[in-house]
Amino acid sequence: MQVGVFIPIGNNGWLVSTTSPQYIPSFDLNREVVQRAEQYGFDFALSMIKLHGFGGPSQYWDYNLESFTLMAGLAAVTSRIQLFASVAVLTMPAPLAARMSVTIDSISHGRFGLNIVTGWQMREYSQMGIWPGETHYLHRYDYCGEYVSILKELWADGRSDLKGEYFTMDDCRLLPKPQAHIPIICAAQSDRGTRFAAEYGDYNFCASLGVNEPMRVAHSVSRLVTATKEAGRTVPALLLTMVIADETDEAALARWGHYVDGTDFEALAYRDEQSTMDSNPDPYSTARRRLSHGSALLPCSHGVLVGSYAKVAHLLDEMATIPGVAGVMLTFDDFIKGVDTFGRHVQPLMASRAQVAAAA
Repeated sequence: MQVGVFIPIGNNGWLVSTTSPQYIPSFDLNREVVQRAEQYGFDFALSMIKLHGFGGPSQYWDYNLESFTLMAGLAAVTSRIQLFASVAVLTMPAPLAARMSVTIDSISHGRFGLNIVTGWQMREYSQMGIWPGETHYLHRYDYCGEYVSILKELWADGRSDLKGEYFTMDDCRLLPKPQAHIPIICAAQSDRGTRFAAEYGDYNFCASLGVNEPMRVAHSVSRLVTATKEAGRTVPALLLTMVIADETDEAALARWGHYVDGTDFEALAYRDEQSTMDSNPDPYSTARRRLSHGSALLPCSHGVLVGSYAKVAHLLDEMATIPGVAGVMLTFDDFIKGVDTFGRHVQPLMASRAQVAAAA
């Protein structure tokens, strides 16, 4: 099973809490996290793009770095780990995103990939005057289909003449071409989004929910497997999962309980208000609003594994058995300590990571 890290490009990571570790993102912090992840044999690191925080007492995600420039810097100080930036498609023309990707591909010697962000939080874009209106929710995957088609044409052929509903290319050129295939990651949950991932992606993040319930994600993965078969492609799933591991179950659960006690309900209310802007009746498109089982202090739809090193390793091995799963993208309460704990204590106990653990 592949293992990646969802690096802390935004303040306070992935816990919407006033009692979790509080920090401001910086290049130095992310460099330390990614270099340690590379040392322990992690396969990839991914940074999101977030343009407007949730506020609240924790000022959640009010501080953020920019994804492409961060990953360019990290490409220069790493040698093996694959690096994914995120592009908010409403903010950047596809040819520019393609050229920036090729630049980081050059810096990293072929270790770069791109995460496609369709845009669900209206305020990220309306603050800049570029929100296209509610119709974007209905057509965003058609928009992204053309966007990714342009990327792929430019990377493969060095030119694009795509004439679509949303984009018109006129002998658009891009040289040099990338040194290696630039994989596309999607993060779709709705049926329409899953079809988009099956048609255009190389991987898709599937929603993992709950605390210590790794198999709850199986249904989401099975929908992706079905969609990829219908598209005649293979697009494996990556599972977004928080890990809080300690020497004992009791110690890990005490940390988790402390964070839950500090849940920033004001920030979460802002998130929920933004998510209700999408009136899509597809039940899977509202995953952010259906968080439960104690994981409601997470900003987006991912589960939490809490327990001893052995317990967390066992739960991750369970996830690895789900047909269609290629790996997990991990978040931590404290990223530097979390990566060290995973690399030293959890990974060596995982049957699905035995070879990597031995090499690390």
